[in-house]
Amino acid sequence: MTRVADLLLSTLFILLVVPLWVIVIPVLRFTGEGEVFYRQPRVGKDGRIFNLLKFATMLKNSPNMGTGDLTLHNDPRVLPVGRVLRKTKINELPQLLNVWKGDMSIVGPRPQTPRIFALYPQNIQDDLKRIRPGLSGVGPILFRGEEKMLEGANDPQALYESTIMPYKGEVERWYLHNRSIRSYFLVIVMTVWVILFPRSGAAWAAFPGLPTAPKELATFWR
Repeated sequence: MTRVADLLLSTLFILLVVPLWVIVIPVLRFTGEGEVFYRQPRVGKDGRIFNLLKFATMLKNSPNMGTGDLTLHNDPRVLPVGRVLRKTKINELPQLLNVWKGDMSIVGPRPQTPRIFALYPQNIQDDLKRIRPGLSGVGPILFRGEEKMLEGANDPQALYESTIMPYKGEVERWYLHNRSIRSYFLVIVMTVWVILFPRSGAAWAAFPGLPTAPKELATFWR
């Protein structure tokens, strides 16, 4: 049932956003480094590696610069046009093609690079491999402002690895054990909501029973 919804919705959304892509593609082609798409290996269902597709928003060599896979608030590797695309999440729209192909679902745990995925405890890795990763999900909703969570941290990498990733894994695992058609469409609605109101804590009311946030992060949603 979910796969049918993925096919129908991804086809509909692709048709709706094509006019926007017609604008974004030439803008990217003739600005920054001239790159339009960015392909990055991510861990999918059953541990299969697939190439996640995004609009290019950062310098080509970004994975080998600064904090690597981790993007910080006001990260200097992000190109000027890229800042707009990332803030509005337009940069994520090409992943609708990943959904259409079957690499991803509209809703599910957010796919991670192999290095970041390895930061999850083994039991969480095993659980997340059971389902397709998602274009959005409860994790991405809660961590919409992840870059700002890291802002001001003495060691952003340590905070990410020791606090954010374990909690994010518990949240993604919670969705896995509570998924339903209702939660599928509720995630879509809440995704739009947090794009409009990024500091909103409405997700806690929308998804009762979520794992308790660590004290280092709890103040972010207040």
